Amino acid sequence: MSVLLVGAGPGSADLLTLRAARALESAEVVVHDRLIDPSVLALVRHSAKLINVGKGPGDGFTQGHINDLLIELAQRYERVVRLKGGDPFVFGRGGEEWLALRAAGVAVEVVPGLTSALAGPLAGGIPVTHRGFSRGVVIITGHGADDDAVDLVGLGRSELTLVILMGVAQRARLARALIDDGRPATTPVAVIERAWTASQRTRRSVLGKLGDLDVHAPAIIVVGAVAALDLSETLAFVGSGVSVG
Repeated sequence: MSVLLVGAGPGSADLLTLRAARALESAEVVVHDRLIDPSVLALVRHSAKLINVGKGPGDGFTQGHINDLLIELAQRYERVVRLKGGDPFVFGRGGEEWLALRAAGVAVEVVPGLTSALAGPLAGGIPVTHRGFSRGVVIITGHGADDDAVDLVGLGRSELTLVILMGVAQRARLARALIDDGRPATTPVAVIERAWTASQRTRRSVLGKLGDLDVHAPAIIVVGAVAALDLSETLAFVGSGVSVG
């Protein structure tokens, strides 16, 4: 009995690793997240079974249900793939599934994916680190209810790039918390929607106006000086006409 935990990368199928593509082509059943790009699912052979276990607001499978399903499928099929967006172990709960499978006596093979936390900003022309702008990056989740706030203490005063996954619904609260903790309201921000897909869109503003941006999940929020850069425009300051390097 075995399950392959496979990272689907940040979007388009051509950003999959070769190992991930081979796993999909040989799978008998693929248990996948809700937001996996159709171009990735198209690589699964026609005879394979596709099971969507996507968790949307107020619906979908619980993590416990997914764990139980994977164990059940591993007992029935030889090639089971659990396909997760980005990298399974960057806020993908891959570790929880791995532990549940191993506890049930199921062997696990991990196929890492390109995390959207780093590749997503680059889809909008934004390097998460760049000399003279940022010497490091912090990745956090913004997901959660209003009464289950992410602890941002210290991140407001930091000059490191902040990449927020699953933070669109909480963007106004996150912005207020960062400003209260010391980040200037004029700090550049960018939101990259559906990175590396045909419907990708990048919106830029400043931290004080993040809550007013018309943006929709799935999206990645970038906070920091690098959010004002666009590599596709020869490292220009967006909207300023000032060239950088």
